[in-house]
Amino acid sequence: MKAKILIADDSAYMRSILKDLLLRNGYDVIGEAENGKEVLDLYGKLKPDAVVMDIMMPEMSGLQALKEIKENYPEARVVMSAAMGQQHLVVEAIKAGAADFFIRPVQAERVVEAIDKALQRR
Repeated sequence: MKAKILIADDSAYMRSILKDLLLRNGYDVIGEAENGKEVLDLYGKLKPDAVVMDIMMPEMSGLQALKEIKENYPEARVVMSAAMGQQHLVVEAIKAGAADFFIRPVQAERVVEAIDKALQRR
């Protein structure tokens, strides 16, 4: 059975790149969100196997959304996406419960590795 993934990124272009990459690697993309509030709403409705989420988004940051998801769904598996220079935020995200992370620009192998690692933490 394919793992169900929810993508959260404020960039439609980045969501498209991630969706294509995930579909090519055998995952099922069940939803997309463009901000932290939207990902919280969708998480509760869709119950994905994992979330791939940008660390910086409008309305509610990915970091804040991660903290709220983990508070409400401790079993949640979240992989954070960060730009170069955001390493300090990545450390905070890992401490808050992120399963793994990758740095943009996206490297397909690293994204798949991070998601696989997150999915194995059951």
